Formats: sequence, C-alpha cells, structure tokens
Amino acid sequence: MPERLQHRIVTFAHPFELAGVDGPQPPGSYDVETIEEQMEGLTLSVWRRVSTSIVLPAPHISAAARQTSVIDPAELAAALTKDAETPHGQP
Repeated sequence: MPERLQHRIVTFAHPFELAGVDGPQPPGSYDVETIEEQMEGLTLSVWRRVSTSIVLPAPHISAAARQTSVIDPAELAAALTKDAETPHGQP
C-alpha cells in the first residue's frame, strides 16, 4: 500500500507531558510526523493514519541526539490546547 509522511511543527510555551514520553519535556518547537496509508479498493482516494510520532531531544545520549516517540494525536491536541490556555509564567 502506498504511504505518505506528513511533517508539522508544534510549539509549546510551557513544559508538557505525553504518555509514552519519559518525563516532562521543555518548552520549544517539536517536529511531529504522521504516517498514513492509502486504502485500497475504494473509488475515492482515502488515507488512514498509521502512526503519529514526535521528535524529542535525547540529552542523556548527546547534546545533538534526538529520539522519536509514538504518541496519540488526540493527546497531543489536548496538550497543545492546555498549553495555549496556561497563562504565561505558569508551568
């Protein structure tokens, strides 16, 4: 099945946590990758999400190292909403 990879950048103004990610993450911009596959046998072009992941710093390995963690896109959306609603100066 054909697949497509979509990238988007999300920005957090405050520390945040997601299931499957070790501990709170610092504020900043993060690359989010979504892999989708095309559904076969349909007359319309339909894509189904296979996975969503976020690229995080891995400072315990090296300053430039990165790690990718699979996340729930609904949880990411909720974390972004919470971040946007948190007043500046509050964690």
